[in-house]
Amino acid sequence: MKILQVTGPGSHRVLDVATPEPGPGEVLLHVTAVTTCPQWDLHLRHNEPMFVGHRFRYPYTPGQPGHEATGEVAALGPGVTELSVGDRVSTWRDGGHQRPGCYAQYVVRRPQEDLIRVPAGLPPEATAPVELGMCVGASFLMLRQMDAVRGRRFAVAGLGPAGLVAAQMARAEGAARLCGFDLSPQRCRRAMDLGLVDEAHDPRATPGSMFPVRGTGGSLALDSAVDCAGGRAAVEFLMDRTADVVTLFAVQREDYVFRPVHRSLRLCGYPGHSRAAAEYAVDLIAHDRLDLRPLVTHHLPLERYEEGVDFLERQQALKVCFWPWAEARG
Repeated sequence: MKILQVTGPGSHRVLDVATPEPGPGEVLLHVTAVTTCPQWDLHLRHNEPMFVGHRFRYPYTPGQPGHEATGEVAALGPGVTELSVGDRVSTWRDGGHQRPGCYAQYVVRRPQEDLIRVPAGLPPEATAPVELGMCVGASFLMLRQMDAVRGRRFAVAGLGPAGLVAAQMARAEGAARLCGFDLSPQRCRRAMDLGLVDEAHDPRATPGSMFPVRGTGGSLALDSAVDCAGGRAAVEFLMDRTADVVTLFAVQREDYVFRPVHRSLRLCGYPGHSRAAAEYAVDLIAHDRLDLRPLVTHHLPLERYEEGVDFLERQQALKVCFWPWAEARG
């Protein structure tokens, strides 16, 4: 079978190796499609740690950092009863980068801990990014418990893949009005053209009359918000303009300043991954309330991995869908 290995920053090779066999409690997944996680793919390309204390080592684990995959169960290991051969499934979490990843034609995974059934009638690109849906869904399950979305004026900072998922989940949870913020005019237009937000703005060019700053005397225009950008400026923009709740989804890479003027604001960290969040995302997909297809803007065979990461680097792509069984073409 084919499996991709990143050999160093900006370089890769496609290996021809034996198809793995599932052990006790494992299944063999026939990977139909796998989508990029721009954070991991770009950080790996530049040898930039993902978080404090993290370090990349090359050559990287074969198949990694691919972890957003969909396909069919090809074989069962001893003792597996949760799934059957032929079931359509997606990976709902990354089991760790020390294990072979999903940039491959086949990968071994555990049924309950790693995989979840998905609707069989959808194209692969609609179910490959389920893991991202799970990640964002964890924040929205928390917001639902806080009653912080229904009927609210809701904002999403960052209109990349996670932001587009967040906007759809906010709509599904009954937000009264959705406002998106992004530095990229192309991403703002895309979110508007897809009908995922009611308005979209570059925060650098947003007049104070539209979104008054806390403590300046005006009524705040936003009730709740989620940050999918991760930059200090984006988070502090939301904290200054949101009345009740700001939820931090994006990976924190720098300190944010929570000032005394924010004392009436609830600031929420990330609650962590869970199967319940994966089931929440898949349920939304099954009921046509979450569509992951708009996240995928480019399609390539696995051999053209670096070209796909180029698209991410230039922000020409939101996500790239790799097809491990497709033939490479120039």
